[in-house]
Amino acid sequence: MGFEMSRRVGVTGATAAVAVATLVATLGSCAVGRQASEAERLVEHFAEALDSQDVGGAASLTSYPNAASASIQQIFDGLHPESVDYKVSQFIGLDEASGFFTLDAVWDFGRDRNWTYSVSGSVRKLAVGWRISWEPSVVMPELGHSRAVNLVRTDAAAPRVVDASGAVLMDEQTINAIRLDPAHMPDPVASTTALAKAIEPVAPLITSQSLLQDLVVAQGKSITAVTLRDADFEILEPELSPIPGVVLEKQPKLIATDRRVVSPVLDGLRNVWQANRDATSGWAVRISERSGGEPIQMAGFQGPPGPDVAATLDPKLQLAAEDAVVSVGTPATIVAIQPSTGAVLAVAQNSYATDIGPISLTGLFPAGSNLELFRDAAAAMKGVAPSNVSASDILDAASDLGIGVDFDVPGLDEVTGSLPGDGSGMEGIRERKPKSDAVMVSPFGMAVVSASIARGAPTAPMIAYGQPSTADTEQEPLRADMVERLRGLMRDAAKNPDLESLRSMPDVAAYPASNGGDQWLIGNRGDLAFAVFIQDADGSDQAAKMTTRMFRALSKPQP
Repeated sequence: MGFEMSRRVGVTGATAAVAVATLVATLGSCAVGRQASEAERLVEHFAEALDSQDVGGAASLTSYPNAASASIQQIFDGLHPESVDYKVSQFIGLDEASGFFTLDAVWDFGRDRNWTYSVSGSVRKLAVGWRISWEPSVVMPELGHSRAVNLVRTDAAAPRVVDASGAVLMDEQTINAIRLDPAHMPDPVASTTALAKAIEPVAPLITSQSLLQDLVVAQGKSITAVTLRDADFEILEPELSPIPGVVLEKQPKLIATDRRVVSPVLDGLRNVWQANRDATSGWAVRISERSGGEPIQMAGFQGPPGPDVAATLDPKLQLAAEDAVVSVGTPATIVAIQPSTGAVLAVAQNSYATDIGPISLTGLFPAGSNLELFRDAAAAMKGVAPSNVSASDILDAASDLGIGVDFDVPGLDEVTGSLPGDGSGMEGIRERKPKSDAVMVSPFGMAVVSASIARGAPTAPMIAYGQPSTADTEQEPLRADMVERLRGLMRDAAKNPDLESLRSMPDVAAYPASNGGDQWLIGNRGDLAFAVFIQDADGSDQAAKMTTRMFRALSKPQP
């Protein structure tokens, strides 16, 4: 008796049972060149089907295809491998109607995550032919009919986000998501009215009307009405739970430890924090009872704790900026950058701005009379009068100062501005009233401009120390005469009547600009550069007043 060893089959002797010792010896002395048995070929086809993740094909070779199909499908759904490699390492024919085999398996989950093991099973000759006696353990060790396997991520203790002083700025806490499910809401008006009233102490801007609008947009899906910290949730839960359609979910989330700190930059810091965790995360293959209980870990390792994220955000300045922007009744923003390092110190915007989006970072608005600043910079660079610079000269100056530069700031979604690529649309730029929408700038971009002027060199922004940004183009050093000219413009602007409120702070240099009713103000104070933007401002001096309010709030002791 004998068979030919296929590419996938290696036959070894077995000594486990005296009853099969003679058979094993016979198998061990089989001559090469004979055909493998039908049972052996069945096992090899089973391994090949698993390799190709052919669930139906593999299941059809077993004694219980339906059960095998469900189990094998769960395995692949739970593990999502990049590749699987099963090899038949042993086959023993016990008699004319049964046999025994061993499979060696290698699962590759990518990123150097591999799991290797061996499993054993048996084959029997049934009325329909040879079949593998189905047990989930034929494919994976420890897997039973009532168990499931999953590839999971493992993390050590969550790192924190700290400010420059080392104080905790953000940490991971349990957040209570208050959701509305329209499928369990007989009367949407009554439910949204009751919910808005219940959360009014902590979320007064959320109304029944706004919730109803969100439900319409969601088109029958549930919405998150508000997220609450544990302290608030414990107080409000008795009022929330009875409302029809309200679903309460607990979720871990990285949030500011001081609830007063609200900034679009927090989302960027969450991205940095998550990238930190991703870089140090581990993995595990776990088998668990479907009914619950402690899972069995089959492979993997625990990821080490990641380092804390050192955020550039200055909480004191951030709160001062927040105090300033809420004093305005139209969309308003403040962005502050440290010129010497590029550290983003504060990004604040009021609720009117937030209703539009994170406009402090990504909003693009016509540069308006900011073009005069770029014109003067170009004139200094060319050594000519401002009236003699070309459109392309102005674009070059704006770019040198940071407008239109595509910075890759780790974690942050931002834009500095948009420049016409070839000067098109700039026909009126040489006039005293240039075409206002030829150059688009963002508050973030104008803060970069202000920082570059204060530093005397291009400023690469960052929101986490040790993770500076890169630019899509090489930033050339700024000419000293251009820098001095722009600094002179900012000093001379102190005489502008619209900046009267800033004169009480002689160490603040600022340059005002406008586009229709929109107001801009860029400036610096020591190692602090800032940009202020107010849409449809109520008065030509409102940007200066808002800036003054920020610095006065900054000078007050924090509670």
